[in-house]
Amino acid sequence: MSTEENKALVRRFYREIDEGNLDAMDELVVEDYQDHSPPLFPGIAPGREGLKQAFRLFWDATPGTHEIEDQIAEGDKVVTRLTARGVHERDLPGIPATGKPITMTATVIHRIENGKLAEKWAEKDLLGFLQQLGVIPAPGGAPQ
Repeated sequence: MSTEENKALVRRFYREIDEGNLDAMDELVVEDYQDHSPPLFPGIAPGREGLKQAFRLFWDATPGTHEIEDQIAEGDKVVTRLTARGVHERDLPGIPATGKPITMTATVIHRIENGKLAEKWAEKDLLGFLQQLGVIPAPGGAPQ
């Protein structure tokens, strides 16, 4: 696949998530998908099934969207800088629903293999995310 096709695959991946179409993951992601970032919550399975489990958890609790800010591709890798936005409508594990809007930025690297996402490395603003939910106090002690 070309770098442009790889970038389009990653864009479709986020679009399908935003639409709640997790069944599309079977078409877009290899079964033994490797996420090199530790899961935010315990009990997430490995591979494609774990990816679907994590996104279902977030889709149910914090429905929203991913806005792709930038993409760079070279060889079999695509780097995506994005902003995720949602509303914390339902409980996350150990975090009661707040009803608050949330925003999280991330830089994600996907490796593509035979037209599917095979690996992922991500740097996410988890501190800001947890501060917005009141799990960790914001600087100065006031929740956001």
